[in-house]
Order: sequence, then structure tokens, then C-alpha cells
Amino acid sequence: MQFLHNLLRLGKTPISAPSPSSPPVAAYTQPRLKVGWATDAGEVRRHNEDTALIITAAHDGDYALPAFGLFVLADGMGGHQAGEIASSLAARSVAHHIMRQFYLPTLVGQEHDANQPALNEILVDAVRTANSAVADQVPGGGTTLTCALVLGPRAYIAHVGDSRAYIVTGEGLDQITHDHSLVDRLVELGQLTRDEAAIHPQKNVLYRAVGQSGALEVDIYVRTIPHGGRLLLCSDGLWSMVSEAEMANIVTTSPSLQSACESLVAAANRAGGRDNITAILVEPPLSQGT
Repeated sequence: MQFLHNLLRLGKTPISAPSPSSPPVAAYTQPRLKVGWATDAGEVRRHNEDTALIITAAHDGDYALPAFGLFVLADGMGGHQAGEIASSLAARSVAHHIMRQFYLPTLVGQEHDANQPALNEILVDAVRTANSAVADQVPGGGTTLTCALVLGPRAYIAHVGDSRAYIVTGEGLDQITHDHSLVDRLVELGQLTRDEAAIHPQKNVLYRAVGQSGALEVDIYVRTIPHGGRLLLCSDGLWSMVSEAEMANIVTTSPSLQSACESLVAAANRAGGRDNITAILVEPPLSQGT
């Protein structure tokens, strides 16, 4: 358990003693992650090939672990429902690997030592395991995969494809991930502008996805979610239909993370809903600092 505290440089969570007049009811003293999510097939597609997988854990007591959350978003592709199967299989495979290799050993008090892989390595291995599973079990199917492991205020993100992770604050959206799409690569090379990329006929063509043959390169990002900020994971059915300014306004003005996610999906549908839409929002506990 000490490994997680060392990873975040967090001390023991202070616990206030109840006043003598307080009723003898259970009280949650360990700060928790706030979470919202929503998904929809959109206005055009019959099936929803997006998969959202969310696992959160709370642990109370004098030696409580930091708030934990695992958030996986996968946007499947392929005919004959292969996309739905690929995205579900990839999300479940990643979650199983991370829980088995990282979080469950922590719960039974196994200390992290020099012989264990670093957290970034566990994330890469998890995505590559998912890649092998999809390639073997879903011929012709593939999926994007954006996975965020959140420990207190810190987010460890593994990414393949063109789903996105953002940090949302009162100043707007800060895109963390890079799209593994043909047009995004052409923009990076200066051969297309962002406006040209938005209407390019090959804007949905990916050069990297889970389910591809051979070795898979996985992008890893580590970010601290700032005080009052949120982590947003979303599929291209959201970010391709709704401007970043509107997305930021919805998130920062909604009364809750759940209502924000539902409003984001509704905005994408109002704009045409040409693809499946998924949004996941995470806000770390304020008392665990940055």
C-alpha cells in the first residue's frame, strides 16, 4: 500500500474525530473520485460500437489508499458487428491486465519492488495484450483505445487511435493525446491545415489501432489534473461534431459531471450525430491536492 502513497507523495489522510453530539453513523472520510459518463449510437448509426468501462475504488481507514479509478474508452471499427466485439474485448482485456498486475496486488499489501514493472510498462503491456486478443479473436475488427488510470489527482494515460483525452479547466480544453489518423499526421507535416483536415475524405482513416498485426506502439502520458479541473475522455463522435469551446462551456457550467456528459452527447446529436458518441468525465478529490 505504501507504494501508491510514495507514487503520489501523499501522506496519511487526516481523519477528524466526531463530535460528542454526532450520531453514530458511518462516515466516508477518504476523498473519492467524481465520475460521469454517457454513450449513444448517434442519429445515423444503428449500432453503438463504442465501449466505456469504468472501475472506481474507495478505501477508508487510517491507512487508506489514494482514490483509484480506471477509465477505458474504445471506439470499434469493422463490419458485421466486429467493431462492437473488438471494442468490448479490448476494454475488458486492458482492465483485467491492469487490475491483476497493478491494483489487486496492492490491495493485499504486496509492496512494489525493483523486479516489478513500472506503471507505464504495465499500461503498455495491457494495451498490447488487448491488441493480441483482438487480432486473434476478431478478424477484420479493430478499435481505438484510450485508457486512464487515475490515482488521486494524477492520471496515467495509454492511447492508440483517435479517441481523445483532455484536461478541462475554466480556461478551456487542453488536448493531451495525439490522433493516430492520416489527416492528423498530414497536419503535423504541414501538408494540411486543421480546416482542410476536418473535411478531408480520409479523415477517419487510422494508421494505428488495436487489432493490427505486428508490434503495436502505445503512447503514454502522465498528467496532474489541476485543482478544480476534470479529465475528459471522448470518442470522435463527440469531438468531430462539437467545438472545443462548446465542449468546455458544457463541462464547466453543468451542475454535475453526469449531466455534463449527457449534455455533451445531446450537443453532438443536435449537430448531426453522424457517429457513435461517448464521454467520460473524472474529477479528483480536492483534498488530495496536486
